[in-house]
Amino acid sequence: MACEEAAIEATITEPTTVAIEQQLPHKLERKWTFWFDNQSKPKQGAAWGTSLRNIFTFDTVEEFWCLYDQIFKPSKLTANADFHLFKAGVEPKWEDPECANGGKWSVTCSRKAMLDTMWLETLMALIGEQFDDSGDICGVVASVRQRQDKLALWTKSATNEAAQMGIGKKWKELLDVTDKITYSFHDDSRRDRSVKSRYNV
Repeated sequence: MACEEAAIEATITEPTTVAIEQQLPHKLERKWTFWFDNQSKPKQGAAWGTSLRNIFTFDTVEEFWCLYDQIFKPSKLTANADFHLFKAGVEPKWEDPECANGGKWSVTCSRKAMLDTMWLETLMALIGEQFDDSGDICGVVASVRQRQDKLALWTKSATNEAAQMGIGKKWKELLDVTDKITYSFHDDSRRDRSVKSRYNV
């Protein structure tokens, strides 16, 4: 009986390794930054990107969930607003050196609830490093529009077809979409508004 009491006392007074681990934040493999852009009321003559705002950089699972639960759900946005999640140090602009030679996979969405689900699945896949070519991924953009919302997964080496096809197939599988998703080069988009896709899955 004395032995049992001693064991119970030790359990109460000495924190177990599991309890200590639960108190520590769960570090991610890399830092990520949330960005926000509201283009619904652009200032006269303002260049694109002037309304883009760096909101918060995080590197733990706990910070991510706190931010997501409180703020970062695309369905809460007004039309013509964008949420971005990009690797820390990379701006969600074509001009950023990490994005300059890249492109993006795009998927459209007609329902807000579906947009939130696909956005969350993508965020978790990114911060959880679920893509084989995760080093090639810059980030993801959720664009809320009146007619149709869109998600775009940005990558940095558009001409690396093998990497892009691998990323596209994995993303389509994660989102569980049956429609074709397309990849376009940023260079093509700069030159032509009605740019055609380079890759499809």
